[in-house]
Amino acid sequence: MSELKQLETFVAVVSLGSLSAAARQLGVVPAMVGRRLDALEERLGVRLLARSTRRVAPTQEGEAFYEDCQRILADLTEAEAAAASGSGKARGHLRLSAPAGFGRRHVAPHVADFQRLHPEVKVTLDLSDRLVDLQRDRIDCAIRISDLADSGLVAIRLAENRRVVVAAPAYLAEHGVPRAPADLQHHQCLSLGESQSRGWSFAVDGRPVNLKVAGALECNDGAVLHDWALQGLGLAWRSLWEVKEDLSEGRLLTVLDDFASPDYPVCAVVQQRRLLPARVRRFVDHLRAAYAAPGYWD
Repeated sequence: MSELKQLETFVAVVSLGSLSAAARQLGVVPAMVGRRLDALEERLGVRLLARSTRRVAPTQEGEAFYEDCQRILADLTEAEAAAASGSGKARGHLRLSAPAGFGRRHVAPHVADFQRLHPEVKVTLDLSDRLVDLQRDRIDCAIRISDLADSGLVAIRLAENRRVVVAAPAYLAEHGVPRAPADLQHHQCLSLGESQSRGWSFAVDGRPVNLKVAGALECNDGAVLHDWALQGLGLAWRSLWEVKEDLSEGRLLTVLDDFASPDYPVCAVVQQRRLLPARVRRFVDHLRAAYAAPGYWD
């Protein structure tokens, strides 16, 4: 019990930035907070906090230990809640990340539905086309459209997704139609920049190929690339769900269809599948059921 209180005290001090604030939150005197921290550092044999009269900050070792402690305490809270309810009831703070455009259309509405079904869950949804670091950014689950080359993460497939290279008819009329991926070096390619560092993916002679592309315009927001493509400013590599209506209306045309890469699935990405909190499990199941509904992607 004393060791658990030491961990709780350490997390409170780092989160709040002071011993006095942690003491108020924990309902103890500041001297008790100091004694618990001293005992923890002595037990571990490492300095976790740099303390002065004005501020408290974690050392490099303390920062790493802080992340581990948060995860341990969250798992403990979840386990206690599951045991108490007997049903693994979803509760706590669910932190999600999703690509901006996809997240607005295909994640945010389901987040609202999920929260109504599970009122004891608070949800924070971060919409960004940057590739978030789940551990550093304290994300429980990231929705990604990717082949997930990072084998250190666990991907749970939610839906299929096809990517296509598109351009406005006016752009193709002026600049010509690329016949092979290598032709893209002679075209204006609208890219996500560093967020798409691996380039665009194709299948050439049955083998997957990642091709670096370049152009005068790039943006880390996929919706902007979509708009630029509609304006005839270049070629864009977009998901079919995003451009399907433009293709049917003739505002955009696909090119290089013979070199289409394998599907990039829509996945829920977590750090580990074991001991996944109920709030994460339930949300993943909620999304998977929504995406599997007949006619959803139409």
